[in-house]
Amino acid sequence: MIEPQREIFALFGNPVAHSLSPVMHNTAFRKMNIHGQYIPFCVKNLEDAVRGIRGLNIRGVSVTIPFKTTVIAYLDETDDEALKVGAVNTIVNEGGRLTGHNTDWQGIILTLRNAMEIEGKTFVILGAGGTARAALFGILRGGGRPVIVNRTREKGEQLAKEWGCPFYPLEETGKITAECLVNTTSVGMAPDTDRSPIPRELLTGYRWVMDVIYNPLKTKLLRDAEDSGCTVLSGLDMFVHQGAEQLKLWTGREPPRDLMRQVVQERLMAKDRGSGAGYIDK
Repeated sequence: MIEPQREIFALFGNPVAHSLSPVMHNTAFRKMNIHGQYIPFCVKNLEDAVRGIRGLNIRGVSVTIPFKTTVIAYLDETDDEALKVGAVNTIVNEGGRLTGHNTDWQGIILTLRNAMEIEGKTFVILGAGGTARAALFGILRGGGRPVIVNRTREKGEQLAKEWGCPFYPLEETGKITAECLVNTTSVGMAPDTDRSPIPRELLTGYRWVMDVIYNPLKTKLLRDAEDSGCTVLSGLDMFVHQGAEQLKLWTGREPPRDLMRQVVQERLMAKDRGSGAGYIDK
């Protein structure tokens, strides 16, 4: 139930029942003494939903699958970063004017920067979807050298051409020399936790391996990477950082990232490992 006089924030997606964004954001609001409430909406008609932001005076919205690209057409403005990435995951409502932003790339770059110096290093990016685009943007901005690897050649080659970086099909991953591998696919997400997007024997050449999946907290890819001597980076950190950057856009204040991470981690550990989704998309 929505309490009177609370500022309303929302998640737009379909589906949204699995999302841990509400527990993360509402915990942050309480800690920050913000009289706000974050509500997930399973959206059937995106145009109507965006119209409702103005009509209901929703202060800010998280946007997740499958609307990150299509929502751009319904906004008043989209910032340069989100336009370059080609996706919006955050909407800010300022007096009825809706501006789109992307914080996924910040979630990736902050996670990587906490572990390494990005500049000058080569990164293999597994996947060619929206999260891969966010990774490309962040790594290039940080001075890194991305290489696209994708199961579908046509989609991978198209993305690599657009961003001016090399492409390799999945079966040729072993030919690449790189310091870090970043998985942006959903392979290994609960409930299919026994799957990995890449064979274990190909991981020995990497110093760092990052997965955008946060459920399970340690995917098969990360388990294999750890056994191969790599430093592993969890999708949980990316999830928290992208959410924290959303809160900064909505409130102008630094949110309690450690607490946000703690509450999401506790909720994941309490859940049955075989239930629920756990991709970076909220």
